[in-house]
Amino acid sequence: METDSIIPQLIANSVIAGSLYALLALGFNLIYGTTKFFNLAHGAVAVLGGYIMLLCLKSFGFPVWVASSIAILGAGLAGYLFERFVYEPLRARKASGMVLLIASLGIFTVIQAVIAMIFTSQFQTLSTAETGLYKVYGAVITEVQLMVMISVVVISVLLALTLKYTIFGKAIRAINDDEEVSEIVGINTKVIIRRVVFIGSAIAGVAGILIGFDVGLEPTMGLSLLMKGVIASIVGGIGNVYGGVVGGFILGFVENFGIWKISGEWKDAIAFALLIVFLVVRPQGLFKK
Repeated sequence: METDSIIPQLIANSVIAGSLYALLALGFNLIYGTTKFFNLAHGAVAVLGGYIMLLCLKSFGFPVWVASSIAILGAGLAGYLFERFVYEPLRARKASGMVLLIASLGIFTVIQAVIAMIFTSQFQTLSTAETGLYKVYGAVITEVQLMVMISVVVISVLLALTLKYTIFGKAIRAINDDEEVSEIVGINTKVIIRRVVFIGSAIAGVAGILIGFDVGLEPTMGLSLLMKGVIASIVGGIGNVYGGVVGGFILGFVENFGIWKISGEWKDAIAFALLIVFLVVRPQGLFKK
């Protein structure tokens, strides 16, 4: 009976965690597909979105919808500025992927330090009151966790429709396939990449806001978020937007069922074990780019 009662909650926890990982992987894969490098600042941008939300809610007293709009736009703008004034000039100088990687690590460190200086290193939460609870097939979920699941579905569908049916989406897919050929046929690749980075960073901001409401915020949590997003991306297929969503849910289920009988401290170790298995057995991930 005890086993039967805990399985629904494990499934719910897995779906919730998978939804957050999928959001992080969505933004990461979208940016990677056009820029072709591992943007280590992505995790810090997610945390930045959460802290902008905190500032708007608790310092300025904005309504939730206004604060969330500002935070999402702020995260997107931060990613856009980093692309416009750091990564783009480096690519123009034919900088290697390693140089871009180090540059993104520097941005990650700066964001983390600035957040710690402004907000201190103390743990903070976005929740201002008790949230409602829902019981679904024996599992208990909160309003925030329900919003997490709804958000990943809505964003995934909107992104899929954009990529498939709009001129902007077709330009993104063309750049993913071959940036030089895209320039030859008249696509303004710089403008498209800037917009993609803005959108991917804004999605990261959504993840940061939801994490802030669900479990709280710390300036140093960006590395953990980055790694979960990267692992989900690699499992699903690096550069494949839809694969990142699948990889996020796989990671969520493996983590939560992996700690069923053992300490929760093993969760990160299980995530890295999954990463190693895929790197050895199927490095291209489940889905091709």
